[in-house]
Amino acid sequence: MTTAELYHAPLSPFCRKVRLSLAEKKIDCRLIEERYWERDTDFLRRNPAGKVPVLKFGGVVLAESAAICEYLEELYPEPSLMPSDPLDRHETRRLVSWFDDKFHHEVTSKLLYERVNKKVTGAGFPDSRNVRAGLSAIKFHIDYLSWLLEQRRWLAGDRMSLADFAAAAHLSALDYISDVDWDRSAAVKDWYAKIKSRPAFRNILMDQLPGFPPPAHYADLDF
Repeated sequence: MTTAELYHAPLSPFCRKVRLSLAEKKIDCRLIEERYWERDTDFLRRNPAGKVPVLKFGGVVLAESAAICEYLEELYPEPSLMPSDPLDRHETRRLVSWFDDKFHHEVTSKLLYERVNKKVTGAGFPDSRNVRAGLSAIKFHIDYLSWLLEQRRWLAGDRMSLADFAAAAHLSALDYISDVDWDRSAAVKDWYAKIKSRPAFRNILMDQLPGFPPPAHYADLDF
């Protein structure tokens, strides 16, 4: 199998979602950290949108995390991250969009980007109003996940899917900066413990961002 090359940022939830998909499907991947905010000419040739992730794989260059994950699913359908039932597939896509759009806008951009990205990219200091808004909004989202998990084994149904990886990608990045209250929901904590224990998650738990050491519980499977 061809080795993939993923241009990424370690705490980007969009990159993490692709990394989890690649690892779950046992696709060898070389990670290349990209300072995308510098808008390097070579990187802009790979993705004119100037965003990570970008995946070089099998002679093609792929951009946008959702499109990348669906491409990998079509190319390597086993193990499947998309249900076979059309309604379940819709629910999976709906929840992927929930996290990559609504959760990202209301929580990730207000916490991770304010606390970390601004410092890394030299964009200034955190806006305390955004941080407060993010800390308030994440409570609603954890409660929503808890409600889903009261009815299902996994977020989108009875099998693990790309919806679980999308959620775990965002939550793991926020957990790196201690912004997830795992005591708020036992169901969500148990679900995350199951995801966190998968072999596909190992490299995620080894991430280290200079100047931002993770909390002790970050890599602990019995957190």
